[in-house]
Amino acid sequence: MKQILFLNPENVSEDEAQGYPLREAARAVVFDEDGMIALLHVSKENYYKLPGGGLEGSEDKLSALQRESVEEIGCEIEVEREIGSVLEYRKIFTIRQISYCYLAKVKGVKGIPDFTQHEKDRGFVLVWMSLEKAKQILAENQATSIEGKIYIVPRDLAILEAISD
Repeated sequence: MKQILFLNPENVSEDEAQGYPLREAARAVVFDEDGMIALLHVSKENYYKLPGGGLEGSEDKLSALQRESVEEIGCEIEVEREIGSVLEYRKIFTIRQISYCYLAKVKGVKGIPDFTQHEKDRGFVLVWMSLEKAKQILAENQATSIEGKIYIVPRDLAILEAISD
């Protein structure tokens, strides 16, 4: 998969990063039948993010993405194509993260998210909006947390911009 972004705002050296554990994640830009995309508003930290998350156990990327979609946006998805990958060196969390990103559409009926307690505590809310509105909101980057401001929002904005290229 083609890398679309290397995110290293804390200037972690390659040697240091190789000592960090690797976290693999799968994320998607998911369109509904009206052409709107799913975003998760992390209301307590004032930012928006794409659905997706880390691979668990022996999951492959697409299985993890399907599980995360059911949990976070309440529906199954059909992956249409790869968008690309994002590599992050996160010194603040001492991890290297690779996000494998896909373009997808809702498969079947939209349901209700089943957020984890951690997601509920952070004020996760599912919203659907146009791609242009999503890019605008992410570009404004009003995140109040370090993780949101320097990692999640720039990563997800790059993913949205990559599907427009």
